[in-house]
Amino acid sequence: MANRFAWRLVLATTALACLAAVAAGGSWGARGSSYDPRDDSNSIHSTTLYTGAQDWWNAGYTGRGIDIAVIDSGVSPVPGLDSRSKIVHGPDLSLESQAPNLTRLDTFGHGTFMAGLMVGHGDGYRGMAPGARIVSLKVATADGGADVSQVIAAIDWVVQHAHDPGLNIRVLNLSYGTNSKQSYLVDPLAHAAEQAWKKGIVVVAAAGNVAYQRANGVTGLADPAYDPYVIAVGASDSMGTKEIGDDQVGAYSPTSSGCNACKDPDFVAPGSHLQGLRVPNSWIDAHHPEARLGERYFRGTGTSEATAIASGAVALLLERYPSMSPDLVKRFIEQGSAKLKGFDKQAQGAGLLQLGPMLKKAPQWNHPGQKFRNSTGLGSLELARGQDHLTHDGVMLAGERDIFGMPWYAAAMAEAQAAGSSWSGGTWNGSSWSGSSWSGSSWSGSSWSGSSWSGSSWSGSSWSGSSWSGSSWSGSSWSGSSWSGSSWSGSSWSGSSWSGSSWSSASWG
Repeated sequence: MANRFAWRLVLATTALACLAAVAAGGSWGARGSSYDPRDDSNSIHSTTLYTGAQDWWNAGYTGRGIDIAVIDSGVSPVPGLDSRSKIVHGPDLSLESQAPNLTRLDTFGHGTFMAGLMVGHGDGYRGMAPGARIVSLKVATADGGADVSQVIAAIDWVVQHAHDPGLNIRVLNLSYGTNSKQSYLVDPLAHAAEQAWKKGIVVVAAAGNVAYQRANGVTGLADPAYDPYVIAVGASDSMGTKEIGDDQVGAYSPTSSGCNACKDPDFVAPGSHLQGLRVPNSWIDAHHPEARLGERYFRGTGTSEATAIASGAVALLLERYPSMSPDLVKRFIEQGSAKLKGFDKQAQGAGLLQLGPMLKKAPQWNHPGQKFRNSTGLGSLELARGQDHLTHDGVMLAGERDIFGMPWYAAAMAEAQAAGSSWSGGTWNGSSWSGSSWSGSSWSGSSWSGSSWSGSSWSGSSWSGSSWSGSSWSGSSWSGSSWSGSSWSGSSWSGSSWSGSSWSSASWG
């Protein structure tokens, strides 16, 4: 089949007006080299404390044995994630996969930030599930650019390889979402995420950011979070204190208000001004120096961050209750959530994630599961993109064409996904994904597959702004599958050709 997909990560990395949610009062921690996490109500230490994650650690549960698949911009081995037991690399499906010095590494800075919130463990920084492991699938470039088809391909890979030798992928983190106007019942991205859920993988997706959603006239949640099966995570704001009594729903976190048919967020998790791991000289780092916290850390706000916190929490639950279904995991968290004062269900869902009280409760094993109409995946790939498109030399990737410029056949793809055959022998839907794809042999434990971290491995020692140079595409082909000559004819890519507005981080700072 020649069906391949093109979709763009909906990480709103642009500096949206979410900083209006910053609270008056409280200590946010000093910027610069004097940053002390102990003085920061939004440090990872404070966050794991008031969400109750530390209670689970003290009871012996750290997420050990659970793999979290992270479809994002890659993960780089920075301090706090430099242990080789923490990261396994899946295929690099990004537009940078053809540049050996960029393959799998996080040139954007987003994926590493999310991974640290989930599994960071080392030198004073511990994520929500410090015993869990990340399986990283890179789809985004240095400024967040990706197409919906790349994300769908990554989800398909996770579904088909979740339990390969040496892997135990139980959680899928999507700190991403498009502002699709298309119903989840037909949307190809929602369909792919729903297939993962039905195969026993807990899909945790960002609810989106309200400004990005409304920019395309969408009043509800982002795609695929709007699918009623998957977990849609909204974001809370600590308001600068370490107590939850004054917590609010982040001003940037979307609601179902104004849309009777829209899904509510399932619950909210901390997402405002969180301390994360910094990737020096990444695009985010270069463009937002004001968000740096000393030499190692960075501050970020959005439902991306809240999603990562929630994914780590799910890993803790699954270590203790490995037979829990995705439906039961969602229900258990909802039952343990704390209602935030002054916010309705449309804004906060079941309430704020609270793991501590859940240690003393048992899941309702007789929970019948969720009964929703199933997605068919027979809708439009173009509508799944929302307003986010890749562009090269003034030509936009649009319509029913995937990242290779090939026709998108929704029915054939949905059939292949249901059969678990969309990937075969390192090939997705008939198109080989370069040497970084799954080789057919088992992963060698926790190795970095030869990708060592070095400041000199970047195309230049720093990012100069809107473009990356020196390691552009070597030719106009991708492992034998040419970019459609009439539209994708150039042999290099400029960072100014796309933006990562579909990644659900509302701001950096």
